[in-house]
Order: sequence, then C-alpha cells, then structure tokens
Amino acid sequence: MRMLLALVAGMTLLGGVPAEAQTGVAGKPLRVCVLRDSGGVDPAALIRHPERFDCTTAQHRLGPGDYWAISEDIGLPSRAEAPLNMRVASLWQEGLTLHVLYADGSIATQATDARGVTPLIQLGAIVEQPLPRSPANVVRLLWHVEGSANMRGILLGARLSTAPQSVQANLAMAALYAGFAGLCIALIIYNLALWGALRHRFQLHYCLMVALLLAYAFSSSGALAWAWPEIANNFRLRVNYLLLGATGAAALVFARSFFEERVFAGWLGRYSTVVASLMLGIGLLFFLTAPFGVHLADAAVTCSFVGLATVVAPTLWRAWRLRSNYLWLFAFGWGAPILTAVARTLVNLHLLPWSFWIDNSTILAMMVEAITSALAVAYRIKLLRAERDEAIEREVMTRRLADTDPLTGLLNRRAFLHQAIGREGEQLLLIIDLDHFKRVNDTLGHDGGDEVLRVFARMLRTSVPQGTLVARIGGEEFAILTPTEKPVEPEAVLDRLRQMRMPFDIKVTASIGTCRGTLASEVDWKALYRIADAALFDAKSAGRDRVRHAMREAA
Repeated sequence: MRMLLALVAGMTLLGGVPAEAQTGVAGKPLRVCVLRDSGGVDPAALIRHPERFDCTTAQHRLGPGDYWAISEDIGLPSRAEAPLNMRVASLWQEGLTLHVLYADGSIATQATDARGVTPLIQLGAIVEQPLPRSPANVVRLLWHVEGSANMRGILLGARLSTAPQSVQANLAMAALYAGFAGLCIALIIYNLALWGALRHRFQLHYCLMVALLLAYAFSSSGALAWAWPEIANNFRLRVNYLLLGATGAAALVFARSFFEERVFAGWLGRYSTVVASLMLGIGLLFFLTAPFGVHLADAAVTCSFVGLATVVAPTLWRAWRLRSNYLWLFAFGWGAPILTAVARTLVNLHLLPWSFWIDNSTILAMMVEAITSALAVAYRIKLLRAERDEAIEREVMTRRLADTDPLTGLLNRRAFLHQAIGREGEQLLLIIDLDHFKRVNDTLGHDGGDEVLRVFARMLRTSVPQGTLVARIGGEEFAILTPTEKPVEPEAVLDRLRQMRMPFDIKVTASIGTCRGTLASEVDWKALYRIADAALFDAKSAGRDRVRHAMREAA
C-alpha cells in the first residue's frame, strides 16, 4: 500500500494534479523565459531584470547555442527543515549553471563540471538541483545553459519539489523501472530455458529484443548515470539513441522470425530488412556523430522510426489477408510502441508540446510490448506443439496404414516379416487357411466373403496372448507367430471358429499347419514357413478342419 501511495504521489508530482494545497507552488510547473547569451552579461544584474527575457517565442525556434533561462517568481523558502529542489528535464547540453536569487538580495550559484548534469540525474532522467538553504525566500532562478542543442527546447519541465515529493517521485520511478527490469529478466531466463528444450529461432530473437529493451531502460531511466558516475550526460544520451535503434531493429527481426514465412515473403521481407538495418545504422550514426551534428542525427532517428511505422501497417495487413494465427496479438503488442513512436515523432517535429510522460512513454510501451510478445511466444509454442502432435499422429497413422491390411486391420505380410525376423528365442509359427473359401465367395459374394475375413481376423486378434504377431499374408491365408513359452493352441483356434456365427450363418472351417524354430534371419523364415506350409497342405489333404504339426530339422 505504501508503494502504491508513493507511485500515485510521484505521478502527481511529475505529470498529474499539482500539490499546491500543501506547498504553494512546489510541485507546480514553472514558467521559464529565455534569452540568448551574447557574452559579457553579469548574472547578478540579469537575474534582477526578468523583463529582458523572451516568454512568448517557442524555445525550439531559437536554435542551438548558449542561453540564459529565468523562472517566474517563486516566493518560497528553502530551509533545512523543508528544503526545495528544482527538477528539469535532461537535454542535450554541455553545461548547466543555476543562480538562485533570495529575498535578502543574496545570490547562490551551482555549476556543473565536464560531466554535465550527470551528478544531478534522478530516476526518469530528471535533473534535480537542490536549492541552497536560506532563511530568506527564493525570489527566482536563473540558469546558464551552455551548448544547448535545442532539439526540443532549452530548459523543459521545470518545477519545484519538496524533499518528500522528490523521494516519492524516485520511489514511483523505481517501482516502474524495477518492475520492468524484473519482468525482462524473468522473460529472458524463461525463454532461454524454452529455447534449450525446443530450439526455435524466434525464441533467441525474442530474448535479444527483451535484453535490448532492458538495456535501453537502464540507460534512459538515468540508472546508467548512477552506475557510472563519471559518464558525461551527453554520452548517456548517445547510448540511449544507439540502444533505441538496436531495439527497433531487434523488434523487426523478432517479428520476421515469429510470423509465418509467407507473411514476410517477397518485397515486405526485403523492405523490413532494409528498415531494420537503417534503424541499427542510424542509432550507431547518432552515437558516433552527435557531437558534430546532433540535429541531423536526431532528424535521421526520427525518420527511422517513421520507417518502422511503415513496416507495421503492411505486415499487419498481409497477416490479416493470409489469416495468420498471430495477427491480433501483434496488433495489440505493437499498438502501444507505434502510438508512442508517433507521439514522440510529433514532439520531435514540434507538433506536440514536450511532456515528461511522452518523453518517458517508451518504457511503458516497451512493457506492453514485452508482455504481449511473451503471450505471443507462448501461443506460438502452443500452436507448434499442436502441429507437432498432429504431425506425429499423421506419421503414426501413415505407418499404421503402411503396416496394416486394410480389410482386416491385421499386420500385412511386409510388416509381419519386419517384426518377425530377428525375434529372440524359439518361436511357434501357425499358418491358417480358410477351407473352401471360393465357395464362400460364390455363396455370399465378395462383400460377404470380405465380411467373413473380417470376422475371422477379429477372432484371431482376441484369441492370442500379448506380444503375438497376427497377420494376413495372403487372400484367405493368415499367420500367427508367438514365443514357444506363450504358445497359441491351434485346436483352440479351430474350436472358436467352429462356434462362431458367420454372416448368413454360413459354416466356415480352417486348416492349420505349425512349426517351431528360430527366426534370426530371412533364411530361417523361409525354412520355417516352408515347413509350416507343408504341414498345412497335409491338413488339407487329410480332410481339412484340422491341425498338422511339423518339426524343423536341426541344422
């Protein structure tokens, strides 16, 4: 509950309803006016004359350079028991010096070093400057911004905060980023484990995308400045753009490997490869060239994200047209990042005003993307499992059809020999032939004769112990092979046949020839079968409906 209250309080401070009821203007955005630095200006004189500053022209229209920025009047004290902080957005600039004018006429000054605002970075990449404590009220603030690229503005998001508000804001952002980091780490570990078992390529691409999302969140949140205090803030921003471009490229690579191949077939696959390469290349270009041409590099990054949006629409359209199984998951998962990219692009083009939440919306969109993609991966694995099970079932059915006599459902001759030859130990072979089967066909017709064969086969299948091979090896000729320690009594088979009711109550009998021996090779089979077949012939010659046993001569 305390964390929830902290999150709500932090959101109130950073972008919601101002906390004016408790702290005057603390927590409320401050109006800031700017003046280009023409050199040789005394800060003490400048801070006492705010009328010299431009409060109407949009900051981004003034171009890059060095600037002075002044706040509206404040009229609050910053004391030991209730210190005040000034929070502003982290922007591309070489240095930031803060001058504080107090009601007693004194001026306090804070200047950054070669690292820029890195020591002042808080979670959310917010620059927080503690106002020096004094019994006198703070009148106004004056910043000297050196080397401002002024891509979005010169000084943005200025607001006062009390110490509790600053703590609550950091707690809120810590909860957000820690939750996202934990989610990413869990997803990476889980999908790497799945990859180890299933070896689907898209799982590795998903892990790469989530790892880059995590790296970008680490950099853009300001945590990189905490972990590496010596880093210059402009270098951190360069790392942000590099990781952002790599993340966009990884998202496209993941999408290509995740969707069915037909979705990215042809020109769309080639175009997505080009866009992914451009995103990665432009991110690297910004990292390398920003100190020399940050505006051009920033414009290239904006164009690359426009290019990413141009891939999404035809991908979703083709996925819909081809009835992809993953369309709606990706449409939902990509919705938040695309809306975020559009909003940030509109801010970059100065069609929307700068906002802390738009500037930090990428992390929320990434969280939606990571969760939705995780669901998509789980769904893909479910479908792959279903496809695998279906393929196994088809394979089993195909093998069964290949090994089974279609009329009786018993093994056919090929499958019978494949399983019989090589059996260990002495085997008992029974060759069974239905007597006068031509008469059955003549009496009942071929359909009736087929039904007699099916009934007889069913009887054989239910009359033998487990592990016995039963096959139809000819028209009305059947074979039974069983180990001699689990013999099938041929007389019992004939007794059951005599008692069975056949179609149209026709009387059906059979003759059986048996032989014992080993089946280590095909030669053994031929010898065993020849002897059993000879015994069957003897049974036929002796009047049918009987059994004759034969012994295989020792080799």
